[in-house]
Amino acid sequence: MISTVALFWALCVVCVINMARYFSSLRALLVVLRGCDPLLYQYVDGSGFFTSHGQPSKQIRLVRYIYSQRYLDHHDPEFIRRCARVRGQFILTSSLCGLVVVSLVAMLIWY
Repeated sequence: MISTVALFWALCVVCVINMARYFSSLRALLVVLRGCDPLLYQYVDGSGFFTSHGQPSKQIRLVRYIYSQRYLDHHDPEFIRRCARVRGQFILTSSLCGLVVVSLVAMLIWY
């Protein structure tokens, strides 16, 4: 029989791995963005995105840009492909994090 605690920790590990994949894809997207659209790169604070002095409001702009699929009108197909991948990973990671929280609450109630 599978332990619920072991299943919960396995879900946490999967969530952390997907978060790492998401951040890696986001970093690759910023590299492509720097080459194909420098103005948008500056608009979303590309150079300071993963630093401690990054501006969260500009980082949220990129998340909104990708989530609302405004990248579909872009001229570079590589950028469009990377944005679609980041969007899919964002949705997957958000769902997994939500599932981890729900599982944690269920375990707290259960035990």
